[in-house]
Amino acid sequence: MFNFTPLLGAQSTSPASQSLLEFEGGVKVLIDLGWDTTFDVAQLESLEKHVPTLSVILLTHATSAHIAAFAHCCKHIPLFTQIPIYATTPVISLGRTLLQDIYSSTPLASSIIPPASLSETSYSYATLNSHADLKILLQPPTSEEISQYFALINPLKYSQPHQPLPSPFSPPLNGLTITAYNAGHTLGGTIWHIQYGMESVVYAVDWNQVRENVLTGAAWLGTSSTGGAEVIEQLRKPTALICSTKGVEQTASAGGRVKRDELLLDMIRTTITRGGTVLIPTDSSARVLELAYVLDHAWQREVSSSDQSVLNTARLYLASMNAGATMRYASSMIEWMDENVVREFEAEAAKSGNNNKQHRRMDSKQTRKDQDNSRPTGRDSTPGDMFEFRYMKLLERKSQVEKILSRKTPKVILASDTSLTWGFSRDALQRLAADPANLVILTERSGFATDSIPEDEEDLARILWRWYAEKKDGVAIETSSGGQTVEQAYTDSRLLRFVDPYRQPLEGKELVMYQQYLAAKRQLQTTLQSGSDAMLESAADAIDETSSTSSSSEESDPEHQGKALNMSAALAQARNKLSGNKEVTGVNLLLRQPGVYDYDVRGKKGRDAIFPYATKRRRLDDFGELIRPEDYLRAEERDDVDGQDMRDTNGEKQSGLGQKRKWEDTSLPSTHGRRPSIGSKKRRKFGEPDQRLVNGSREQSGVENIESDSSDESDSEIEESLIGPAKITYKDSSIQANLRIAYVDFAGLHDQRSLSMLIPLIQPRKLVLVGGSKSETSWLAEECRQKLRARPGSNDEGTINDIFTPVNGETVSASMDTNAWTVKLSDALVRRLRWQDVKGLGVVTLMGRLGVSRPIEQLEADNLRRKRQRIIKEEEDVSKLEDLQAMTKPVSELPPTLDVIPASMQAATRSVAQPLHVGDLRLADLRRILQSSGHSAEFRGEGTLLIDDLIAVRKSTTGHIEVESGGVRLSDLMARDKEEPFQAVRRRIYEGLAIIIGG
Repeated sequence: MFNFTPLLGAQSTSPASQSLLEFEGGVKVLIDLGWDTTFDVAQLESLEKHVPTLSVILLTHATSAHIAAFAHCCKHIPLFTQIPIYATTPVISLGRTLLQDIYSSTPLASSIIPPASLSETSYSYATLNSHADLKILLQPPTSEEISQYFALINPLKYSQPHQPLPSPFSPPLNGLTITAYNAGHTLGGTIWHIQYGMESVVYAVDWNQVRENVLTGAAWLGTSSTGGAEVIEQLRKPTALICSTKGVEQTASAGGRVKRDELLLDMIRTTITRGGTVLIPTDSSARVLELAYVLDHAWQREVSSSDQSVLNTARLYLASMNAGATMRYASSMIEWMDENVVREFEAEAAKSGNNNKQHRRMDSKQTRKDQDNSRPTGRDSTPGDMFEFRYMKLLERKSQVEKILSRKTPKVILASDTSLTWGFSRDALQRLAADPANLVILTERSGFATDSIPEDEEDLARILWRWYAEKKDGVAIETSSGGQTVEQAYTDSRLLRFVDPYRQPLEGKELVMYQQYLAAKRQLQTTLQSGSDAMLESAADAIDETSSTSSSSEESDPEHQGKALNMSAALAQARNKLSGNKEVTGVNLLLRQPGVYDYDVRGKKGRDAIFPYATKRRRLDDFGELIRPEDYLRAEERDDVDGQDMRDTNGEKQSGLGQKRKWEDTSLPSTHGRRPSIGSKKRRKFGEPDQRLVNGSREQSGVENIESDSSDESDSEIEESLIGPAKITYKDSSIQANLRIAYVDFAGLHDQRSLSMLIPLIQPRKLVLVGGSKSETSWLAEECRQKLRARPGSNDEGTINDIFTPVNGETVSASMDTNAWTVKLSDALVRRLRWQDVKGLGVVTLMGRLGVSRPIEQLEADNLRRKRQRIIKEEEDVSKLEDLQAMTKPVSELPPTLDVIPASMQAATRSVAQPLHVGDLRLADLRRILQSSGHSAEFRGEGTLLIDDLIAVRKSTTGHIEVESGGVRLSDLMARDKEEPFQAVRRRIYEGLAIIIGG
C-alpha cells in the first residue's frame, strides 16, 4: 500500500512544498518543510496534525520553498525534534545559513499568532477584541537554536542506500530504505528513492537535467562519466514517480548555458554604459552560487584582459546577512560540484601556492604598496578558496548596503531575496526604483498570467514580473554582442507600494494576553513531552532522588502520582496558575511546577509538613560518571564571547518569574524596546564598536570591511533585533518606479523538453504531479498521457488512471498493481523443487503444464454416482438429492493443477528456458567477502573493483556485472592446489546471486 498526500505545493501558486507518503503498516514519511513569504502559521496546521505519527523526515533542497518552516517546527511543535531527519551535507550547511538570514532579516519570519489561539487561551482577548489589527509575534529561534536544530539532521551521501531509524512513536520500518541522488537544481539537492517492500517510490521535485557552471545535472542518466541514453536502473520503472510541474510552459533557450550567461552580461554592460546600477535579486544559499560564480569570472576575464572594458568601471557586490558563511561552506564542499569546478579549484590552489612563495620574497615596502594598488578589491588576486571572490565584495550589514547605494557610481548588486519581500534586495529596490538608468534583472518566473492572485496580495517579485510580462509601458530593444535581442520593459512612473513590517514591544493588556497564551502552550508542550529529558530534567531528578531515599508509603501522592494531565486539564491548570488560585496538590508542587514558591504546611503531616530537598543524582552509565567534553576544552578551542562559551548551549537559561538573577543579567527592555548590552561588566567607550557576535555562525574573516567610519561602529546597536514579546506593525509607502525590468532564466529548473523526454524513459507505473500551478499541472498531465499512450502494450484507459493530479490535502492511492493466482502443485513437481537462498528468502523457478484438476473431478463424480445409487435404493425423498447437489462444489471453482511436463514436450521447452539471476550484488559486499578470503580488493574509480591487481569487476548503470582478467600469475600456475583468482571471483559472484533455470 502506498498513499500520497500533498500538504502544500499541489496546483497552487505558492512555491512551498510539503508532501506526506504513507506505506503499509502506518509508516509515514514527510518530505520537505517549505513555507512561502507570508510565513502564515495556518499553512502548517495539516503538518502539525501528522507530527505524532511521523516516522522519518527527508529534506530535498536548501531553499525557502523546501526548508523555511524547519526551525519554526522544531521550536513550536511538540515532539517534532524527536523525529529522525535526513538530508545531504550541503542542504544542512546551506539551509542553516538560509534560515539565519531569514530570521535576522524580517520579523514576519517569527509568524503571527492566530487570533483563534489567543481567544482559546487568554481571558484578556475579549477586552482587546476591538483591536482587529493586533498581530502578536511568536518568539523567533535564535541563531544558536537554529544551529542546534540543524545539528539534529543526519547527513547522507549520494547513491548510498540507508535504512533510517524510526521515531519513538512510529511503527517498525521493516526494511525501509532511502537513497539520495543528485537533483542538479541546488548544491546537494536530492532526488529521493524510497524502497519499502514491493513499493519503489521516486520523489523528484525541482530538478534540473542541464549541467551548469557550478552544478552537475540530475542523476537520471548517471554521472558525467557513466551517463548514457538510458535511465539508471535504480530510478527506472518505479511503482510511483512524484514529479514537479514547474517550468513546463517554457522552452529551453537557444544556445544553452553559454548564451544565457552572455545575455546576462550584455544587459549589465548596457546599464553600466548608461551609468546605472544593476540589481539582481537572488536567494541567499542556493542559486546565488551559480550567479556569483558567473559574474566574478566575467570580471576576471574582462578586467584582466583589457583596461578599457566596461566592467572595469563598475563594482560587484553580494549583499546577504550570511554571505560570508555561505561562501565558506560552499568552498568546503567542492566535491559536490561539477568536475570542471573541481579541476579549476585544484589549478587555483596550485597557482595560489606558487604566488604565496613569491610574495614572501618581496621585502620592499614600495613593492607591496604597488601590489596593493594594482588589486581591484584590495584582496589577493589569487584566492585560496574557490568562493573567495577576487572582484566581488560581500556586504553583511544594512549600513554597508546603504553606503554603497548612496554612491553615484555604476555597480552590480546581487542581493537576497528573490521574492523581494525581505532582505537587502527589498532595501536596494526602494533606493533604485526611481532612477530610469537603473535595471532590475529577474532570474526566476514569479507566476503566470493564468494565476488568479489578487493584486493586493502579490509580493514585489510578482508585481515586477507582471509588469515585465504585460509590457504596457513599452520595451527597450537592444542587440547583444552575440546577436541576441535584449528586451527591457519600461515602468513609466508606475506606483510601487512598499509595506514594511516592524517589531514593536508589547505593553499592558497585550503583554498579559501573550503571557497567558505562552503559559498555556508551555503547559501543553510539557504534557506532550513528559518523557523528554531536555524539558523535565530537573523534575525527573528530584522525583528519582526522592523515590530512592524514602519509602513507598511516604511517597504516595494521590493527586499527581501516575497520572498524566490531558489537554483540558493542562489549560485549566495554566489558567489557575495565572489567576493565583493554586490548588493544594502536595509538597511536590514546589518541585514539579516552575514559578511556585509558597505552600501551606499548616495541618500537614509527614513529608508534606517540611520543605522538600532533593539532591540531583549523578548520571551514570556502564562506563562510570558522564562527563561533558566542553568542560575540558583548552582556551584556544573555546568559542568565547564576553567570557561565555558559545558551545555551552545549556549554560545560559531563561530566567523565570521569581528566579534569582544578577543585576547585570536583568534583560528588561529599554525605552526603545531593545535589550541593553549584557555579558560584559566594563562599559564600552563612546564610538567603540561592539565586538559581540550577533550571529552565531557569522565570521567576518571572509568579509571585506569596506566601512571604517562611525556609521559602521554603531551599526550593531541600530540593527540589533528586538528581544522579548512583540507585535508587528506596518509602515506603508509608495514610490514611482522608473527603472527598467529584464529577465534571464537562472532558476535552474527542468523545462518542457526535459520533462517530455525523461518521463517516458523513466517508465513509471504511477505518476503523481505536484509542485506547480493548476495550468502547469494540467498541461503536463495531458502531455504525459499522450507520451505514455504511445508506448507499446499500453491502453488509453489504464494509462489515464495512472496519472494523478491531487490538490493540497487530497490523498491518492498509488500502490503497485499486483495480481495473484492460486494453483495446486502436483506431488511429482514438488519433489523436483530446488530452493536457493537469496538474502534470507527462498527462491525457486517452476516450469510445468497447467491443466484442469481432472483427477479430482473424476473422484467427485464417482462419489456422487455411488451416493445417488444408494439414495435410489433406499427410496429416499427427492429433496435429499437436491440438497446433495447443492452441497457439491462446482468443478469451475477448483484451482488448476501445475504438473510435470511430459517427456515428449521437455525437448521443446528446454530451448525456451533461459537462466535467470535473482538478487542484487553490491561491490562493497563483494569486496568484504574477498578480503576475508585473503584477496586484496580496492575500489579504483567509480563502479570498479580491482582484485589482486589483476581482475576488474564493474557494475554498469543498468545492473550488469562485468569481470575482466588481466592474466594469471606464475605463482598461481605453480600452486596446483590453489584456485585461480578469476575462478574464485567468479564463484563468489555466483554465490551472491541465485541462478535459476526453468525446468
